[in-house]
Amino acid sequence: MSDVVRRLETRLYRDVKDTCERYQLLAPGDRIMVAMSGGKDSYTLFHLLTRLVPRLPFEVELIAVHLDQAQPGYDGAGLRAYLEASGQRFEILREDTYSVVTSHLPETATYCSLCSRLRRGILYTAAERLGCNKIALGHHRDDTLETFLLNLFYSGKLQAMPATYRTDDGRFDVIRPLIECAEVDIATFASHLKFPIIPCNLCGSQDGLKRDAMTALLSQLEQDHPHLRAIMANALRNVRPTHLLDRDVARAWAERAPDVRPTTLTTPRRAHAAALPVLAGGKVRLPVLES
Repeated sequence: MSDVVRRLETRLYRDVKDTCERYQLLAPGDRIMVAMSGGKDSYTLFHLLTRLVPRLPFEVELIAVHLDQAQPGYDGAGLRAYLEASGQRFEILREDTYSVVTSHLPETATYCSLCSRLRRGILYTAAERLGCNKIALGHHRDDTLETFLLNLFYSGKLQAMPATYRTDDGRFDVIRPLIECAEVDIATFASHLKFPIIPCNLCGSQDGLKRDAMTALLSQLEQDHPHLRAIMANALRNVRPTHLLDRDVARAWAERAPDVRPTTLTTPRRAHAAALPVLAGGKVRLPVLES
């Protein structure tokens, strides 16, 4: 491994470690399913977790799970060889979700939503069978920023991707250890390590997606503001509920615990500029109030 790649790995490792600590993603006794799509993100996630977990002061078990969706031209030999060489426990599942998606949706429709719902259901079933309490996904910083913009522009809500959340049925915690990692770093790292990438023939093959438009928008803005993505990511950690219009959020913020971002006490100013009128029109005279 070259010095450049080693430094890149160190940066990504540090980001993942900090994220896991900040949001308490890992806990003693966790059995975590690492969802392996075969893309650069899931390979990087698995690689970094296998470096981090042995250094934890408590026991955590990783199980890599890959779903073969029966896409045309699928070749999972490289992924299987990679997982076998890792020495980690893994499973490869097979379910023809490709035919389900393409038979239910026209080519002009976006495949992502249906495909992800089918895939999620299969992975949840596998996680329960394997006794996993957490599922690790490979979403990164750019994913959450693009999701934020999509919700802002097309759904009218302020919502991104959290570092962790509990599934609706309460069975699992979904964690995203890469959520503060830059996609460009992940792509560069995956390229250097030559992960055997499996291309996606569903949503990965479609053009003109709204998410692609968000990626292009961020890239265009970043030409003038090189740290735009980092600043936006920091904004997601730096919310000011008092300056939004959601009344439920305002009420919850007003009722927050005293230790949650304590209110800074300020001393009111008694003296202000007089701002005496230079022009006073009309017939009504206002009384002068004495202090």
